[in-house]
Amino acid sequence: MPEPAAERPVAGLAGALSGIAATVVALLRTRLELATVEFEEERERIQAMLVLIILATVFGCFALVALSALVVVWLWDRYPLAAIAGVAIFYALIAAGAVFGLKQRAQGRPFAATLSELERDAEALRRKP
Repeated sequence: MPEPAAERPVAGLAGALSGIAATVVALLRTRLELATVEFEEERERIQAMLVLIILATVFGCFALVALSALVVVWLWDRYPLAAIAGVAIFYALIAAGAVFGLKQRAQGRPFAATLSELERDAEALRRKP
């Protein structure tokens, strides 16, 4: 009984090329799966950051409005312009701090593990004769 074609070893150049192609496809599949996992993680991280930003903004605004009203009412009789200017400067400092914090959070390199693996793959391919 003849051996099925799928089980017979392929010899020669065609066999080597088919083996290389299979390896490349498997490598690309693994890298694509890693990129997909990292994409999902990045999406979840960004969603969590957005929820926290919205919560912080809303409740921070409530607190700042209440504090601003308190300061302005307290100092209105003696220093009305200084009270308003002080509150405005305070708001500007908070905004600058928030922008600085967001810049630091945004500096992370997305898909770092995938890019690292692809760089290692490229190095490995360059080293082979």
